[in-house]
Amino acid sequence: MTVRFKGKAPSRRAFLKGTLASTAGAIAGAGAASAATPDPLITEKQSWAMGTGDGVDATPYGLPIQYEGDVIRRNVEWLTADTISSINFSPIHALDGTITPQGCAFERHHSGAIELKKEDYRLMINGLVDQELIFTYEDLERFPRVNKTFFLECAANTGMEWAGAQLNGAQFTHGMIHNMEYTGVSLRTLLEEAGLGKAGDLKDKWIYVEGADASSNGRSIPMEKALDDVMIAFKANGEALRKEHGYPVRLVVPGWEGNMWVKWLRRIEVTDQAVESREETSKYTDTLENGTSRKWTWVMDAKSVVTSPSPQSPIKHGHGPLVITGLAWSGRGAITRVDVSKDGGKTWETARLANPGQPMALTRFYLDTTWTGEEMLLQSRAMDETGYVQPTKHMLREVRGENSIYHNNCIQTWWVKANGEAENVEVS
Repeated sequence: MTVRFKGKAPSRRAFLKGTLASTAGAIAGAGAASAATPDPLITEKQSWAMGTGDGVDATPYGLPIQYEGDVIRRNVEWLTADTISSINFSPIHALDGTITPQGCAFERHHSGAIELKKEDYRLMINGLVDQELIFTYEDLERFPRVNKTFFLECAANTGMEWAGAQLNGAQFTHGMIHNMEYTGVSLRTLLEEAGLGKAGDLKDKWIYVEGADASSNGRSIPMEKALDDVMIAFKANGEALRKEHGYPVRLVVPGWEGNMWVKWLRRIEVTDQAVESREETSKYTDTLENGTSRKWTWVMDAKSVVTSPSPQSPIKHGHGPLVITGLAWSGRGAITRVDVSKDGGKTWETARLANPGQPMALTRFYLDTTWTGEEMLLQSRAMDETGYVQPTKHMLREVRGENSIYHNNCIQTWWVKANGEAENVEVS
């Protein structure tokens, strides 16, 4: 595919200076009305200013206004045989900042989202502990609390892209992710409450966690991680977890693949070896080109994506100032830098981070630029505090081939056309 560039674009300051000096008094092509053209929304009385609005009791629990009704999770019907074992993707193309509202945070189920009352909730800790314990929800609330913000990413996020550009939209290529502030108890606190003296040397010990739903989704976690930063969470973004996110209690495993964040957590067993369940052997292992599979690839490596412009968020305002924005994250630590390319990786510009990166949390980046109608091959490339640099698809395929599913953290390309629309493509 040939990309045509139409010369060097004017600087943002020069563009704005020229715009302000123009007799039109508006940004060229942006659709702004001239001062000489009366705007009925300014000159005439509008219905919303001629009467009273809703009272405070109209919406006891606040909902998005109807004009934002398109900002919703979406499913891809052919991904799974039934919605009870499917994915609803976060609309990351329509969000800004880093915190994902629970109402549009992606969901993934293996046997459907269950309803479990707090009063009926029980959490067992057993196995190689000094005293096997059972906690109620109220018991958990009595322990010292922690508040931490982390991203949760499904290991299959971007998994359809191994063999080529497939799904046309950031929501579908990268939307198996959300970023929320969790409130709960450190897992270490509960394990110490049960006592780990019986386990002996902890360096080779594991925990096995399972949920209360029909699938149980059991996973093994090394004790070193369990005692480090794993949380037992019962709140997200300040309120109770949603049903689809594991209400009333879920596990939080910062930086590691989402399948390990067991929802409706009911049991934690201390063991002397990994259980090697279905979800960590036949599933959630990385298939290589020769047919063998790697296991224990828990960490989500540094990754990023431009969320706008993108296929679901085209350029609509015509030529002029343009904000290119997206998200970056790493399961190994904080994002330190994001570069953006407009020409498919030939040249790069360093983007502005909205805030300093936080370990295992989403980071918002912006590139303030000017668009004059040229076609672009938009890419972003993340770097984290360990020095890791996000790879290209070609680099990943050299090691993994094209038959894998999980842990695809490749650089994504959007072809932005002259009319502002965008398409998922690959560049060689």
